Amino acid sequence: MNTFLKGTFILAGAAFAGELIEFLVNMVLARELGKEGMGMYMTVLPIIFLVATVANLELPISISKFIAEHNRHEHRNMMKHATTFATVLSLVIFFVTFGVVSFFPFFTHYHPYLKWAVLIFIPIVSFSAVLRGYFTGKNSMSTIAVSNFIRKAFQLTILFVIFQMFQFTDVKTSLFIAICTLIGTEAVILLYFFITYVTQLNVITRGHRAQLTPQDVRKKLLSVSLPTTGLRLFNAICNAIQPFLIKHALILSGMTLSGATQHFGMLTGVAMSIGFFPAFFAHSLLVALIPAVSEAHAKDQEKQLQKLLLQSMQLTFIYGIPSVLVMYIFAEPLTSLFFHSTEAVFYLQALWPYFLFHFFAIPLQAYLIGLGYVKDALFHTIWSHVVSFSLMFVLGSQPTIGMTGVIIGMNAGIVVLTLLHYVTICRVINVSFFSLKKHKTIL
Repeated sequence: MNTFLKGTFILAGAAFAGELIEFLVNMVLARELGKEGMGMYMTVLPIIFLVATVANLELPISISKFIAEHNRHEHRNMMKHATTFATVLSLVIFFVTFGVVSFFPFFTHYHPYLKWAVLIFIPIVSFSAVLRGYFTGKNSMSTIAVSNFIRKAFQLTILFVIFQMFQFTDVKTSLFIAICTLIGTEAVILLYFFITYVTQLNVITRGHRAQLTPQDVRKKLLSVSLPTTGLRLFNAICNAIQPFLIKHALILSGMTLSGATQHFGMLTGVAMSIGFFPAFFAHSLLVALIPAVSEAHAKDQEKQLQKLLLQSMQLTFIYGIPSVLVMYIFAEPLTSLFFHSTEAVFYLQALWPYFLFHFFAIPLQAYLIGLGYVKDALFHTIWSHVVSFSLMFVLGSQPTIGMTGVIIGMNAGIVVLTLLHYVTICRVINVSFFSLKKHKTIL
């Protein structure tokens, strides 16, 4: 088994266990927070992820790409400069975020200490990103896999213990506990990465005369980080806007604010939690593909690039189709694990194209990043969101359609994104749209 497939399966195995735990985490949150509380949790979560996206500046991707493309003699020097860069970055973002959250009332309806928890999250994310990028670039997928499992296990354990020991009558306090637990998991991961890195220090070449200056390292990292961060930032902003767009459209369709919040909670907290469960494999492909594609592209190995695309598409077909069928057929018993709601059943079944094409879009985006076509991926994402948001608002605000219109918009957007990614990749690696089917299977 080649390195790419081996790394993917290691990540997928740990991610599967992690997703099972995440499923339990969402069940605990759903039962403790209730429908409206779950809606509030899912509303603030994109804002926290937006802060995290800015804080890590996509260093895991740029550093892993650097490590994969360069000789190991440069790694120690590069990590030194990357850590300095992350320190300066986290300080700048900390004070900028402090000013923004103090001026704009993002957390008005939440616990007063929530903004401080988010601020503490910033340096944790920045330093964790540096170490995550190093281990990914070194193809140490077992380290990444263990970290992903630890994150989920720690979150579930703390949530379960706290909610079992204490009874919170105030939803704001329960939400604060849930979010602090999420942030605390990243601190645990940072500690794990640091300990593992220190134990490997003597493996990294010492005494080598560095050929790359701090300016060279920053330039190389930023050449990947800035456009990739732009892509992630755009996605994060859209995810932060989406809850308000959907709820506003539903209110225009005739729903009350409370009703719109509950339906949004069922859509994201129930249907999408179930639908994205199999995406752990897609994210495993993403992590393994970036260094693999980067290395093959740097060595101008066109055949290897075609093989990597074929492998990732075959793996996605193998798990994606059965996953969608299971979710569609068993929608009612799956959603009943959260709430007994006929609406949630319908949402899960109606979103099957969204989930399936999402499984394909994730590795295709990673492939584009590995090739250095991040700007293309960003433009594709912009166009897909223009289509998606337009349809969600126009159709979702119609009294006779409502949530069905929102779902149509979501499905349309992800189909556009996946096709744009795939067509661009085929053009870059010199294959036609359907030519991959001529290759023999490698699975």
